Amino acid sequence: MLAGFLLTRITKLAKLPYVTGYIISGILIGPYVLNLIPREVVDGMGFISDIALAFIAFGVGRFFKKEVFQETGLGVVVITLFESLVPGIIVTVSLHYIFRLNWDFCLLLGAIATATAPASTMVTIRQYHARGNFVNTLLQVVAFDDAVCLIAFSVVSAVVNSYAGADIVTSEIVLPVVYNIAALAIGLAGGIILSKLMTPSRSEDNRLILTISFLLGIAGLCAAVNISPLLSCMMLGATYINMTRDKELFRQVEKFTPPILSMFFVVSGMNLDIRSFSTLGVIGAAYFIIRIAGKYLGAFLGSSIVKTTKEVRNYLGLALIPQAGVAIGLAFLGRRVLTSAMGDMLLAVILSSSVLYELIGPVSAKIALVRSGTIKIDTPHGKAKNEQETGQAGKE
Repeated sequence: MLAGFLLTRITKLAKLPYVTGYIISGILIGPYVLNLIPREVVDGMGFISDIALAFIAFGVGRFFKKEVFQETGLGVVVITLFESLVPGIIVTVSLHYIFRLNWDFCLLLGAIATATAPASTMVTIRQYHARGNFVNTLLQVVAFDDAVCLIAFSVVSAVVNSYAGADIVTSEIVLPVVYNIAALAIGLAGGIILSKLMTPSRSEDNRLILTISFLLGIAGLCAAVNISPLLSCMMLGATYINMTRDKELFRQVEKFTPPILSMFFVVSGMNLDIRSFSTLGVIGAAYFIIRIAGKYLGAFLGSSIVKTTKEVRNYLGLALIPQAGVAIGLAFLGRRVLTSAMGDMLLAVILSSSVLYELIGPVSAKIALVRSGTIKIDTPHGKAKNEQETGQAGKE
């Protein structure tokens, strides 16, 4: 945490988001540079990721109020489908015809290209206190993105596996989808129970204890079956806010999370092996650029079809660049479907590009927030821009 704090003093001078400083500090103190933190310690800190995603997703859930979702509704689904599937299709077709790679490899890489890592974007939004229609749309899109990615990868894996004779069974593809549906049900039930427990007489201390207990419990259940707690904890937050309209709980939890989020990104940096850049190669560089172009184009087309505001249409794609956890997990699974050489190439491309995505993702998200008018670059943390909106939100 101290390393993360010190690096943010430097990135702050460069007007970069805090997340960038956290990740760079992790790379520097990690086992691949200064080796201040041994590899075995880093390997034992995987639980930090689950806990951080649980808190992030719970906070996102409050943006899924019934009236807000009624405004965006089908539009968010359409935008999510386009921003997810368009880059997947473009990556698949481009890499096949440009580099003459086999369809199995290209299909799996394209399916993984649909994934977006929401954590860095969400923390950047939080840092600059961003609010408004652009932020609501962005948060809903990144929340649904994981579901689309899982379904796309499941379909592609089934197709590839049907004639590849790979060492992978159907249950390994179908079960993650089933587990995510079950996780949504658990989040819904948890939100209902939590709303009943939060009586007016409940002290602030006990409100926080109960909420964290639910979040850690759900994160643990998801970790036990190797899925992200994102969807489940988002459902927990969405159910709670719609049943209680209690914004104060979210503010209380938000004050608790900065150390957790700092550790999450520093640990992410410690896991990034900068030597993997050497394996990126021409194919990896092409994937890196084509996916960014595909994300932007998909978001632009989806937003144009549902006739969103100009700000959403023009800048949403810039905030959808990061790719990490889910993509890396799917890359390990995809490697087993392919031959040894192609599987190693798939994993190397995803791992090395994820380093770059996580470094430029927070910066591109900030640019999107500034260009969309959600925050002002010349005001500390965008407070002046959002003072009126935040005050109004408090009144509501």
